[in-house]
Amino acid sequence: MFRAAQPADQPALAALFADSFGDPPAFAGEVIGKFAGPGNVFLAEVEGKPAALLCAAPVTLEGRPGVYYYGLCTAREARGKGLMTGLMDWARQQLRQRGAAFAVLVPAGPALFDFYAARGFEKAFGLRRLERPIRNNLWARADFDSVTAKGWEALRRRWAPQSVMLNGAGYIMALTDLYSGGVTTVETNEGYGFYFQQGDTLRFVELFAEGDRAAEKLMEAARQKTGAGRAVITLGQGQNLFLGEGAPQDYGMIDFWGQPFDVRDAYMRLMLDGDQ
Repeated sequence: MFRAAQPADQPALAALFADSFGDPPAFAGEVIGKFAGPGNVFLAEVEGKPAALLCAAPVTLEGRPGVYYYGLCTAREARGKGLMTGLMDWARQQLRQRGAAFAVLVPAGPALFDFYAARGFEKAFGLRRLERPIRNNLWARADFDSVTAKGWEALRRRWAPQSVMLNGAGYIMALTDLYSGGVTTVETNEGYGFYFQQGDTLRFVELFAEGDRAAEKLMEAARQKTGAGRAVITLGQGQNLFLGEGAPQDYGMIDFWGQPFDVRDAYMRLMLDGDQ
């Protein structure tokens, strides 16, 4: 039996989520209750117990309403029986009736790209990863750790208007997760970045700027703060920073529910997916 989750289901669903992904039940509860939110969580029930879970967090892309599939999991004893395929089909019908035009997701591993492709999804939101030295610029200045959830949404609307946009609750949870994981934000009037420090390396998991020199200034300010002299940068496939550098890699997928639209330059990143 497939159905939308009810408040009374949350403890059992949080336990299923936590068992599947190794996250604390409290985090699972936040995902179900806030990141996805009421009415956006679907389950498959076997013998009166939740056996599969799918969260469909509300998102938009270029003004189109859609959903971000997250936390897809099946109880160990129910795997291999087609429950998730059936749940995805049922959820798609419900969400399309509400007006959703697409679903996006981030496969948890390379092998799952084929699994989701067989269920209507296609690759999108590719990334480019590159490495660069950071120049020691004693005069570099920027603001650090000043980005709020609302501020992050505004920054993306300015610098990456073709982004998959979370709602307010989604941005709050995603940014809280990043800060709790040790991210530092750096911002000037020419751009912004999110990075993690690993020894002498700054791992920029998001970086937008007016141009290469503006991006370099952000990194140079981060070097003055941390002393790290090397950057590993992850960019979206449509970004123009440091063109010709780096290697492409797969990241997300999309399932169009109706007329497909161009997502070649669309951006999706940092969606509670653990790829930080």
